[in-house]
Amino acid sequence: MATGLRRTEESDPASVGIDACGPDEVLGRLLAGQVRALAAVEAALPAIARGVDLAATALERGGRLVYLAAGSPALIALADALEIPQTYGEPAQRFVAILAGGLDIVREFTGGPEDVAEAGRRDVLAARVGPDDCVLAVSASGSTPFVAAGLEAAREAGAATIAIANNAGAPILDSADVAILLDTGPEVVAGSTRMGAGTAQKAVLNMISTALAVRRGHVHDGHMVSLRADNAKLHARAARMVADSAGTNAELAEQALLASGGEVKPAVLLAAGASDLSDARARLARADGFLRRALAELGR
Repeated sequence: MATGLRRTEESDPASVGIDACGPDEVLGRLLAGQVRALAAVEAALPAIARGVDLAATALERGGRLVYLAAGSPALIALADALEIPQTYGEPAQRFVAILAGGLDIVREFTGGPEDVAEAGRRDVLAARVGPDDCVLAVSASGSTPFVAAGLEAAREAGAATIAIANNAGAPILDSADVAILLDTGPEVVAGSTRMGAGTAQKAVLNMISTALAVRRGHVHDGHMVSLRADNAKLHARAARMVADSAGTNAELAEQALLASGGEVKPAVLLAAGASDLSDARARLARADGFLRRALAELGR
């Protein structure tokens, strides 16, 4: 094993002879690496929970969750930031992605931008990150110049900070309010952190954003009751949610969904007995948007 290297840069013994293996053996070793990486997420659950609390506090006071990343983590962070508004009905401007190289990385993916520390600082300042915001920085090495400098700028601006890294002692872990170490170890293909490290990062971002949605009232009994039903598949899903949550049949659920203009929560209340759409909206407002509370007021 090489010395003086970050764990994510070391050689995994499982990689020895992999190029001489058949497809089944190659895939088996790669899968084992992914499974091992996911085990690191469980060890980090207490820190992830603290991160959810920090991010939720920022959103509750009207701030933003700002993803800060470079390289492969930037692609993962961008997907998370883009999916939340449709899935959970959050305003898109509340979830911001600051990425090394900007959105150009989706057309031409290169490594150079991650080395430009000043760009990280500049981009954080340009996004007007401030005390109401929470910045979530992601870097496998934990020392990427763009991310480290951007995180420092965010701290100087008074933002709450969360850092996710895959190497113990990483600089961004030392400088964040909440440090999430995903100790995924060496990659089957040495240094290819889009593999094990990336799988663990993706899992954690999925967990944080979904836990935020639960906390903010966008999930009811496992249903995404704030989704934006803007295609046929999602409209059908919304109708099923209304039927399940209100305990009614498909026909009444569809009628309620049409009456609500496609919004699931008021449709559920209409199907459950609210007198009209205004009554449903008023009940939701009194319940701070939490469907369970509004249904309880209806005796459901």
